Amino acid sequence: MLWTRPGDANYDERRALFNAMVDRRPSLIAGCENPGDVASALDRARRERLPVAVRAGGHSVAGMSSVDDGLVVDVRPMKQITVDPRARRATVGAGVTWGELDAATQAHGLAVTGGRVSTTGVAGFTIGGGSGWLDRLHGLACDNLESLEVVTADGRLLHVDDRHHPELFWALHGGGGNFGVVTSLEFQLHHLGPTVLSGFFCWPTDTHGRVIARAYRDWAAEAPDELGSWLLMTVAPDEEFVPRELVGRHITMVAALWAGEVAAGEELMTQWRDLAPPIDMMAPRPYTEIQSMLDDVPGNRHYWSADYHDALPDEALDVFVRSSLDAPSDLTQQIFFAWGGAVARVPEDATPMAQRQAAWVSHPFAVWQDPLEDHANIEWVRGFRRDIAPWATGGVYLNFIGHEGPGRIRKAFGERKYERLAEVKRAYDPHNVFRNNQNIAPTERSVRLTDAGHVEVGHA
Repeated sequence: MLWTRPGDANYDERRALFNAMVDRRPSLIAGCENPGDVASALDRARRERLPVAVRAGGHSVAGMSSVDDGLVVDVRPMKQITVDPRARRATVGAGVTWGELDAATQAHGLAVTGGRVSTTGVAGFTIGGGSGWLDRLHGLACDNLESLEVVTADGRLLHVDDRHHPELFWALHGGGGNFGVVTSLEFQLHHLGPTVLSGFFCWPTDTHGRVIARAYRDWAAEAPDELGSWLLMTVAPDEEFVPRELVGRHITMVAALWAGEVAAGEELMTQWRDLAPPIDMMAPRPYTEIQSMLDDVPGNRHYWSADYHDALPDEALDVFVRSSLDAPSDLTQQIFFAWGGAVARVPEDATPMAQRQAAWVSHPFAVWQDPLEDHANIEWVRGFRRDIAPWATGGVYLNFIGHEGPGRIRKAFGERKYERLAEVKRAYDPHNVFRNNQNIAPTERSVRLTDAGHVEVGHA
């Protein structure tokens, strides 16, 4: 295990997170190569009474992957990937990123729903739910979990699946890092690619934004499950694929991945080409390429939020378009996309996540560079959420937000599921060691674990 402390030559490099707004200074960073290292790090934190954070990809927008004056359990050294192409299974170390896993599975023409940003960590993404281009076809990443290895707060290494610690297995399908340190994950894989029809079309927002937003809503709502898509509004960057006359202008982008036969996907894209997009980047390409096409460079400042919607009438889309034009930063992205498909077919009680039946997700995604612009950009996100509130359900996908208070966490699960999660928390982390997250406090009721790993409530 590699210990890193303040003053070490690589300390600043190892503590840096994706969001430059977060500048935490942990007392210790424990680079863990195996579950035993994790148990040792947690034992040290317990002995020295240090708060704990768990770090894999480091993409938590609120900086939940680090902690001031505490100990960071850094699982990035756990890079093992084993793919069994015949069984269509992959076993993945907790330090693996989606870019690394996609490369390994695509060597066999296989994939599982993964992050749309290749540098996102597999572990945190998955146990928080896991929405990606393939979720309407194959469900969320967590829906494809077969098993996990988890180190608990007291240092035990558990094999967790639907027969071993079934309540913990349930909780790790969206309940986040509240219950232990995940050290490996086993996924069911699906045939895909390696070439898929994917990319995006763009139009200037001032002339086409409202029309494209309405057309996208109607198109995505009726599309087959093989289609994963986003509507994204931003400012056109100075890149080779952008015509000179669009650089610096607000643009509206329809981004999509078609997981079926390319010819059928090309037919589905006809309506967009009929609108003569000045940018047409839709083409057959490797799945690994579309999985990294939206990668953001590290070092920017970020503030995100999200909401679920059962419907987005024209008035709501007008709010969306106006908000994108008012964004204070040219790096900001205003996003909404279709939920549904396989996401909605999972039985309500099968996972902690609530409101899987929601039709849409809005995702204001503020990105900027100057610390003096923090207030303006944060208020832009909050202002959009206030304006879109009449059409929001109150539910939320927690991987898309930062610290927004305990009320938002409860809304993500609903009261009944939240209480069930709190009981699992009491059983596996009664002292709330793992609290630097979208935290679920342990229930005050007494619980016990049966020999079969079930949680029973009301026993002393």
